[in-house]
Amino acid sequence: MNINAKSLLEMNGGAFMERTDYEVKKVLDNILDANTKAVEKRKITLTFTFSPDENRTGISVALSVKSTLAPTMPSGTSLYVMAAEETGEMQVVEMTPQVPGQIGMDGQEQQAPARLKIIS
Repeated sequence: MNINAKSLLEMNGGAFMERTDYEVKKVLDNILDANTKAVEKRKITLTFTFSPDENRTGISVALSVKSTLAPTMPSGTSLYVMAAEETGEMQVVEMTPQVPGQIGMDGQEQQAPARLKIIS
């Protein structure tokens, strides 16, 4: 008769289950992250290590939980290289979809492009 029989995951006061649930949360957050590929597979690995004592009467059990998440997708921009009118020195600016100051179809004015900080 197995009174109070429990799964190994329920042992250690529920800490094994809690650690597993923690990794599940990380995987779900990664799936919902718009910066990752939606269909990329994620993985959770549970590793139980059993260390018996010399008499084989006691067993120490340790659990390590590891998740493999989808990497973030690359993000990109385009840069334009030109000489500054004032100094003739090279400057690099980010390309914008419209001419700065122009009003787009959404009614927003195109801001001046960002300049790349170049350290000499």
